[in-house]
Amino acid sequence: MAAALLANALYSTGFVLEKRALGALPEVTVRQPFRLLRLVLGSPLWIGGSLSLAAGFAAQLAVYRTLPIAAAQGIFVSGLVLLVLLSARLLGEETTGRERYALGAILTALLMVVLSLDEASDTVSRSAPHALVLTVCLPSLALGVWLYASAERRARHRHRLPTTGVDYGVAVGLLYGVSSLAIKGVSSHLTTSAPVEALLALLRSPYPYLLLFTGAFGLVMSQAALQRSRASLIVPVCTTVTSLFTAVLGTLSFGEALPDDPLRLALRVAGTALAVTVLLSMPKHDTPRPAPQPPVSAKELTPP
Repeated sequence: MAAALLANALYSTGFVLEKRALGALPEVTVRQPFRLLRLVLGSPLWIGGSLSLAAGFAAQLAVYRTLPIAAAQGIFVSGLVLLVLLSARLLGEETTGRERYALGAILTALLMVVLSLDEASDTVSRSAPHALVLTVCLPSLALGVWLYASAERRARHRHRLPTTGVDYGVAVGLLYGVSSLAIKGVSSHLTTSAPVEALLALLRSPYPYLLLFTGAFGLVMSQAALQRSRASLIVPVCTTVTSLFTAVLGTLSFGEALPDDPLRLALRVAGTALAVTVLLSMPKHDTPRPAPQPPVSAKELTPP
């Protein structure tokens, strides 16, 4: 539990620092990945944010060794509250009333998932069939890249309403969901006994290669999306997609059984359905700000 809360704080801090650094940089795009990397690596503030995210990744490894996947995701998503507070304080971002209600509903949904857990009966699985993991992950990666490319094409059209970043958040969330399953797989190979054999077994598994792919593509895609959208919206959407993906497909892939008790099963299913419904209903475009009115000259104010 302590490691999960620490991961929340590190992830929220990392995203906010990266967003603040990106605000001072020229526009970045996935079509120029090397330029993007050169710009962000030249920003000390961005490097500080990325180090915070890396520390959160280390804490997440510890969480997956001690908690069931669904329980871990419920705790991770509670960090959205801290993220929204930091975004308002450090970035000056304001959420709309509809978005605040949506975030509250998401937290309620994931609280239902947490309440469906039972420490006495829930098990922490250590392995999953590699073929099943690839069957789940490869189509998800393809879908995430396709969604992101579609969002990019729509954003380039002139005279469109400014996007809130929901599409970007869903796309990156799918990549991070695959990354989360890979982290779970890597954590199962971490052992102090027979470390050489454990390392060779890890290299024969798909997990390090999934991490490399999602790390490279996720870095470029998330930075471009984060620069264009509010962190207080895109990160919650991304986190929700990641958590639902990991909780549902990760639980099935790693064979962590669903609750036998009807009430706990209903809480888990209803919580998942509520989170998906809220995600689908979130606004796709920001309301454009009214254009400034030209100043009225003194002559126009003089009565006839």
